[in-house]
Amino acid sequence: MQHQNDVRPGRILEISGSYWKTCTLHAAVKLGVFTAIGSRMITAEDLAGEMNVDSRALEMLLNALSAMDLLEKNENLFKNTAEASIFLEKSSPAYVGYMIMHHHHLMDSWLRLDSAVTTGKPVRSRATHSDAEWRESFLMGMYNLAMSIAPRIAELIDLQNRRHFLDLGGGPGTYAIHFCLKNPHLNATIYDLPSTEPFAASTIRRFGLQDRVRFESGDYLREEIKGSFDVVWLSQILHGEGPEACQMIIDRAVGAVEPGGLIFVHDFILNNSMDGPLFPALFSLNMLLGTPDGQSYSEEQIRNMLKRAGVKEIRRIPFQGPNDSGIIGGTV
Repeated sequence: MQHQNDVRPGRILEISGSYWKTCTLHAAVKLGVFTAIGSRMITAEDLAGEMNVDSRALEMLLNALSAMDLLEKNENLFKNTAEASIFLEKSSPAYVGYMIMHHHHLMDSWLRLDSAVTTGKPVRSRATHSDAEWRESFLMGMYNLAMSIAPRIAELIDLQNRRHFLDLGGGPGTYAIHFCLKNPHLNATIYDLPSTEPFAASTIRRFGLQDRVRFESGDYLREEIKGSFDVVWLSQILHGEGPEACQMIIDRAVGAVEPGGLIFVHDFILNNSMDGPLFPALFSLNMLLGTPDGQSYSEEQIRNMLKRAGVKEIRRIPFQGPNDSGIIGGTV
């Protein structure tokens, strides 16, 4: 046990000031610094001329990014690290800048967390979601994140004997597409709001799966799910709703599954004491800021929802995704 005289405020102050690093990264992505540097070594002055920004200020930013190990500095020349080239150059297929900009758009609401905790009410307007820039960063961020893990999940979950896959609330249908790529006999339906259809259609065309993946417009919060499927996939949709709505979604999903079919829930999963891992715990606060009832759920809570819907053989799939996402599945 630590003696009181040995306790120092360093860790607490580091947590308090960590937003400085966040804002530095956000500014660099927003300005397109890593993309502008590309594969070159370049001076701050030359880069500032190309980007039409202040040379002195840009050099400060580049020095800070070098201190964060996102750039390498050699005398007065800067270059991207391997990590920055892979994840922060816009031309890279592994680019995460859209998700970083989504985080940037959330910052204003996080500044008002005390108000949300005081009132129990969200402080982030749903109207913001219709803003074109906000929507692009969110949809593309989710797409890029899913693209990084969907192939791995499709390898992990055996769908050899399955024929019709439902990607509920699937947005661009990244998971439906990769399960179909892995299983040539599989057809899939993406079920989501009409506003996501153009994005889904574009993604389906990109992979040449127009004959096997279709989009169905609907609202699973207000309507029963049409059709019959032998696999239903719920990825990152439960956390946006309260427990009653989550149970209704799972009940409706199970109602669309043929006997002997499978259901899978992919989300940020808390431990059963609800105090970790860190990201799902923080993500609950993000849902408090932006939704009336949303939150992260524990493994036990998700298992109980599935049990109440009549799901059997419930199991945790051996998978850990970015930010501690996990998968719980069962048989209907």
